[in-house]
Amino acid sequence: MKIVTSCKVKESIKNHLTEAFNEVSFKWYETIDEAENDLKDADALITYGEDLTDTHIEQAEHLKWIMVISAGLDEMPFNKIEEKGIQVTNARGIHAIPMAEYVISMILQVSRQAKELMKQEEEHVWDRSVKMEEITGKTMLVAGTGAIGQEVARLAKAFSMETIGVSQSGKLKEHFDRCYTNDELGSLLGEADFIIGVLPATEETEHFFSENEFQQMREDAIFLNMGRGKTVDEQAMVEALNHNEFSHAVLDVFEEEPLSDDSPLWDLANCTITPHLSGISRHYQPRAFEIFEENLKSLLKNGELVKNIIDPKRGY
Repeated sequence: MKIVTSCKVKESIKNHLTEAFNEVSFKWYETIDEAENDLKDADALITYGEDLTDTHIEQAEHLKWIMVISAGLDEMPFNKIEEKGIQVTNARGIHAIPMAEYVISMILQVSRQAKELMKQEEEHVWDRSVKMEEITGKTMLVAGTGAIGQEVARLAKAFSMETIGVSQSGKLKEHFDRCYTNDELGSLLGEADFIIGVLPATEETEHFFSENEFQQMREDAIFLNMGRGKTVDEQAMVEALNHNEFSHAVLDVFEEEPLSDDSPLWDLANCTITPHLSGISRHYQPRAFEIFEENLKSLLKNGELVKNIIDPKRGY
């Protein structure tokens, strides 16, 4: 079996896999351009999922499995992948811990006026009139109740929050007090102090949060998006922030990345911007390759993948 990478992999992981799977030929490359020659007869490909085109899939005549070591799949050429009958797995779930910590840290920063306090520190200003808010006992709505959303809700429970989940199925998930379908979002927004977006980018979720949703948020609500930028109508959000329709936006993802220098979001006092790093952790690759290794063992032994199998029609 021949497995090719198109992404940089830690040396410790390379060594472990090479020793653990003598029957597998690993070809370690850091870009898809470097991998192209070996891709032609590869059985499996390990990628971050942002480098593949229809042409690559056509060239990979023997490819049976693509392991995407990230959760996002919105740039994958799924039509061609489905046409070729190639199975796809991803690293869904590995971001849960760092992204949930990001949520708590950011809503605490906004509630405790961290930006203003840092500014005062730089200017040597002693001003105890800065308004402090607590997050304990408030209500959090999470759009997207998968592994990440559930971990967010679990941490929110440490602050005695009521947790509301919204998803396509509306099925009640662990750590949520209540769950509803996506269609019911509008009737729930007015209850929430914190609205957290953890949605994938699909046709159904494009501009999931737009003018109507922002208008239904409370004036004191904090909106945080760390799912995918395309789930938010940025122009509508800018208008809503300018008119103080809700209190503050924390944004880690954007419709176009990197965020343009001339985006009005940079200059809004009631907006906090981070450069798509909510899921970053030194544990990222080890966790991703645990999923890969579990699938590889099963594939070699039983001929089937067992974890995080993606439906190419749905894109997740």
